[in-house]
Amino acid sequence: MSSPSSEAPLIEAPLIDAEEELVAAPPVAAARRRLRAGHPALLLAGIVLAALNMRAALAGVSPLLGEIGAHFHLAAAASSLVTTIPLIFMGLGSIAAPRLAARWGTEAVLCGALVALCGGIVLRIAPPVVALFAGCAVVGTSIALLNVLMPGLIKRDFPVRAAGMTALYSTAMILGATVSAATAVPLENALGGWQGSLVSWSLLAAVAAVVWVPQALLTRRGTGHGTPAATTVPQDGPKLSRSPLAWQVTLFMGSQSLIAYVVIAWMPTIFTDHGMDKATAGLVFAFSTLVQMAGSFVVPMLAGRMRRQRLLGVAVAALMACGVTGLLLAPVAGAWLWAALLGTGQGGALGLALTMMVLRSGDAHTAARLSGMSQTGGYLLAAAGPLVLGAVHQATGGWTVPLLLLLAVCAGIALLGMGAGRDRRIGDGHRA
Repeated sequence: MSSPSSEAPLIEAPLIDAEEELVAAPPVAAARRRLRAGHPALLLAGIVLAALNMRAALAGVSPLLGEIGAHFHLAAAASSLVTTIPLIFMGLGSIAAPRLAARWGTEAVLCGALVALCGGIVLRIAPPVVALFAGCAVVGTSIALLNVLMPGLIKRDFPVRAAGMTALYSTAMILGATVSAATAVPLENALGGWQGSLVSWSLLAAVAAVVWVPQALLTRRGTGHGTPAATTVPQDGPKLSRSPLAWQVTLFMGSQSLIAYVVIAWMPTIFTDHGMDKATAGLVFAFSTLVQMAGSFVVPMLAGRMRRQRLLGVAVAALMACGVTGLLLAPVAGAWLWAALLGTGQGGALGLALTMMVLRSGDAHTAARLSGMSQTGGYLLAAAGPLVLGAVHQATGGWTVPLLLLLAVCAGIALLGMGAGRDRRIGDGHRA
């Protein structure tokens, strides 16, 4: 149990909203204080369950991509749209998150996003191919809302435990992806096809939505019909588009996401193209996702205790580069080792990217604004990865050139980590 002194900052910290330039309406702010003080377990459960859903709906697709492509007669580049479309809408959906949260409140939008995620997962298995792509768009938009609002909510509700909470939710995110990837083929066999495997993850989204319902209702209690949950209060904070540090964090987020979603889209296919059976390829991919938890938990904790995170940025980039090099030289012979190196590096890079959104910000407003910028720009950048590498693979007939391109991205991540890992906060000296 925490000491009273450790709890005091949590109770007394100003409960600004978790979105850009927004301050919660007084009844909403009061409800949030009561919720945080009286039901911390509910808030924690909501964060963990939401995080479990943030990659599960995407990771479960990768081991089944061949079956999905064959079912709809899609070429390699067209098949990559199943993972590319969600990324595009993860970027575009990030733009709408602050406006939606201003009108309805963070908690209500998170709940609605989980309901929409459940519907998008179901829509992906409808017969026409257009439903598959439409469902992918809904899934991506739903995840975008979760991605953007969660860092600001953590900064708001856990101001003195932001690094630890970031580690917890990024680890839960990876756990959801791991279980999804590991069970994709077994569920396909048990449920009679890829459709049953994909739709099963709608249940997890539904459970998470149910947990967020009381939070959404409690925080809106006392506000009149049509009353916004928050009001816009212009901030005097730094302009992020003019901050090199903000761009470095954004590009770091986007570059590590690009590698992550290329791996999600194509790692099992790389293994099967080199002779590995589908079930084993799915297990190796799941193992790679599993070991991400080590990096995603340890790196944010280390980052929170360090003034500079430059060494961590270079280290995670080097781990990913070693894994990609292994896939290039001996993909099947060293598959488990390459999976471990890639997974540890990816998990660390994700945890570091999320942590730097908090550490490079002076307050929750700046953290939310930086989160929105990083998620929007980052995921639009990441969306190019699966599609471009799929097209290059199709054009070259192999994986050598695509993997060399990934090595170049790893080098870029190291350089970006050197910049974003400086002991600076956005706005320091009006030059950061």
